Amino acid sequence: MASADPFVPARALAVYAHPDDPEISAGGTLARWAEAGSEVWVLVTTRGDKGSSDPLADPGELAELRRAETAAAATTLGLAGHFHLDYSDGELPDDQDLRAAIVRHVRELRPEAVLCPDPTAVFFGDGYFNHRDHRVTGWATLDAIAPASGNPHYFADQLAEGLTVHDVTTAYLSGTLEPNCWVDISDALGRKIDALFCHASQLAQTGPWFRTWLGEQAEEAGRAVGVRYAESFRKLTFE
Repeated sequence: MASADPFVPARALAVYAHPDDPEISAGGTLARWAEAGSEVWVLVTTRGDKGSSDPLADPGELAELRRAETAAAATTLGLAGHFHLDYSDGELPDDQDLRAAIVRHVRELRPEAVLCPDPTAVFFGDGYFNHRDHRVTGWATLDAIAPASGNPHYFADQLAEGLTVHDVTTAYLSGTLEPNCWVDISDALGRKIDALFCHASQLAQTGPWFRTWLGEQAEEAGRAVGVRYAESFRKLTFE
């Protein structure tokens, strides 16, 4: 049997597409690391402005609400802070500007570990496929950390401003179909769930069953490494 990953980075940056993605994807891991003394940041690439099926919902008001929900969730998890790139939902381009923005945050925050969606995980059974914003965010983040953030020839204008290159040593890809790493969140599952429920605008149709389901998912992941609750990732280590 595999064992739970003991690594706790000094600094970590979680890059996700929508305001509630960090919590559902890696909230337990972020909370565990923060409690252990890690400086943990979240970067959200979209505004979350289309996160409602109500035709009368105002996208601008929804985006502001979701930013406030992100702040509440970050406090619940014990994070150092959160940033937003403010692209509209569904309009996220996999281009130089997006990569430059992620590289800038990596060079400013200097994380050892970066977390993001696994962009290669597309089809989950016969009833769901991975949202475009997730895929684009995953690819852009990987391109930003290997090799761009550590290479002075990428986005050299940032170096002229005073930033310096930074090499990320580890990436944790969530929502993966090929997990090779499990983080023990037995003491952090409650904070993960509480943080997720800070995103009340997205959970109007949920109830106690959703808390139960989150526990069951974590319990299933925990069985892989013999702990009560875990989150699974595809872990990449860069030399």
